[in-house]
Amino acid sequence: MTAAALRYATQRLRFGTLHLPPPPIRLALRSSSAPPAQPVSPLSTSRRDRVREARPFSDFLTDTFDRQHDYLRISVTERCNLRCVYCMPEEGVPLSPSQDLLTTPEIVLLSSLFVSQGVTKIRLTGGEPTVRRDILPLMQQIGALRPHGLRELCLTTNGLSLHRKLDAMVEAGLTGVNLSLDTLDPWQFQIMTRRSGFAAVQKSIDRILELNRAGAGIKFKINCVVMRGVNDREILPFVELTRDKDIEVRFIEYMPFDGNKWSKGKMFSYQEMLDLIRSKFPDLQRGAGLKNDTSKTYQVPGFAGKVGFVTSMTHNFCGTCNRLRITSDGNLKVCLFGNTEVSLRDILRQWNNGQPIDQEVFESIKQLAMNEEGLSPSPSRAPLLAPNSERLLDIIGMAVKRKKAKHAGIGQLEHMKNRPMILIDPTASAPQGRQSQPGQQQWHPVGGVLPNPPPTSMLTKNFVTGLLNHTSTGHSGYQLRLFSTGARQNRGSEEEKPVADAQKLTHVSESGAAHMVSISSKVPTSRVATAKCAVRFSDLLALTLVRENQMKKGDVLGVARVAGIMAAKRTPDIIPLCHPIALTHVRLDLTPVDTPQEDSSKDGSSGGGWIEITATVACDGKTGVEMEALTAASAAALTVYDMCKAVDKGMVIEGLRVVLKEGGKSGRWVEGKPA
Repeated sequence: MTAAALRYATQRLRFGTLHLPPPPIRLALRSSSAPPAQPVSPLSTSRRDRVREARPFSDFLTDTFDRQHDYLRISVTERCNLRCVYCMPEEGVPLSPSQDLLTTPEIVLLSSLFVSQGVTKIRLTGGEPTVRRDILPLMQQIGALRPHGLRELCLTTNGLSLHRKLDAMVEAGLTGVNLSLDTLDPWQFQIMTRRSGFAAVQKSIDRILELNRAGAGIKFKINCVVMRGVNDREILPFVELTRDKDIEVRFIEYMPFDGNKWSKGKMFSYQEMLDLIRSKFPDLQRGAGLKNDTSKTYQVPGFAGKVGFVTSMTHNFCGTCNRLRITSDGNLKVCLFGNTEVSLRDILRQWNNGQPIDQEVFESIKQLAMNEEGLSPSPSRAPLLAPNSERLLDIIGMAVKRKKAKHAGIGQLEHMKNRPMILIDPTASAPQGRQSQPGQQQWHPVGGVLPNPPPTSMLTKNFVTGLLNHTSTGHSGYQLRLFSTGARQNRGSEEEKPVADAQKLTHVSESGAAHMVSISSKVPTSRVATAKCAVRFSDLLALTLVRENQMKKGDVLGVARVAGIMAAKRTPDIIPLCHPIALTHVRLDLTPVDTPQEDSSKDGSSGGGWIEITATVACDGKTGVEMEALTAASAAALTVYDMCKAVDKGMVIEGLRVVLKEGGKSGRWVEGKPA
């Protein structure tokens, strides 16, 4: 028998068939002269005896502040089917190659190792864990660790596809669901997540409550990240949600991560939330919490549910932290806000010559264990462990011992480099040039992550910094959206501040940061906007070829018309602060115009004429469609330019403006003036 096989067999035999969490592997492996532990039946031993003989908590998972880490969070994917503004950078994050991510057998082996050391709670996170193809088999294998000390198997999800898999997950051992939901308004949901799907999330919520009424016993919490000026007005509606539903709504202080544009001004503090709730529910009462609770729990007397506050920023709970995190690429993080990581994946794969441990290799590990022990597989046996578990535990123990007493404060956190939240934990890409930690790959910013079309990200830069420079006002830079008329916070009466309010930029917060204007209080009305611009040619050749449909690239007017219509529908993807709007009509008119004789003779040239572009957009909604009309006209102009540039290098796009606006509180405007 080889030394490695002997060591592995010794490790397995030392755990025997105990149902209680076994002793630390380090002691078992380094005390090979001691006789193997005899199987103990939990039915033949009294509870008093089991308590008296219970072993101390694993030293590997105990830090220098005597915090015992019995709670493990595992990110099972980097992918997500939403793009929440506080979680993921707008441009997305770079996805790791599949071979760099933990395989299902590797996740199971690591879960088994941590459970063998006393971990009693495992939470699967992402990304969005439900998008992982084999999430159900993975949960079934982790759920099989329940006889060996695992008490809770939980899931953090956005709920978008949960309802389709929930029943099977409960059968696999799911005991708790934390559902991330930051708004109860379907429109605001689409704004904050950059995706639709509110109805699907509501379906998942209803199914959880239905299963609980049938006795499923799922611990259900809704996580709401509160951001000032974005969804802070929804705190009270969320509290109202707990009146008849047995739900714990947890309000989370907005936390800084790479790419989420955190600022102190956006953070709505715990005390502010508490004061707001007590203004309507003055009898709100504080509940008794547990030692390792991350949330301060309250309840309105008579309500079925509870509310909680996760105060990571203003009142940290580091002193009782019992959580460790494993990222989807196999790195161990001992603190959510820590930027030091160690790769467990690389150590785990050393036994397999650095290659991913797939199902075939996993089966060979199990067979090796059975052959060496001369035993057959049994659900009552101790969890299967990797052959190099001793090395893994040494690395884990050293990382845990380096854990600090608490994370940095507000003044430092926003300046620290850390992963985007999507690559750590959704309740939780470094810039180019960032130095990677040992055993950790370096991230490089690339384009979008999931199905965001590349042209969108390109158009974002081109429209803002290029095309909109050619406006009738002669100004360059951003085209600001000035027609929103939503109610403003802390606003005085019209008599007190008529001038200041009239000139206030609606997309700029009091701190000077750009933000999206709230339209939740607006009433849907019929709205229309028309925008115009022109593509002016330097000679007659281009205009002649366009009229005769003889351009090499095809029908210029037809293609430009389609481009404008498509761009109007994608405006929220191109202009960051625009609301998604269900358009009812988009019309593009492209008219070739000859240069008048008197104009062409002024500078001695014959003049090349131009194509006049008119875009009209309509909707029945809460906000205007000026930006949709401008985007449509711009895209059509760019398309004309692209299709004609081979025969005319001197074209100019000019005169982009809104010529008509109708509907909404401000009424009808023509060429920028009230009509």
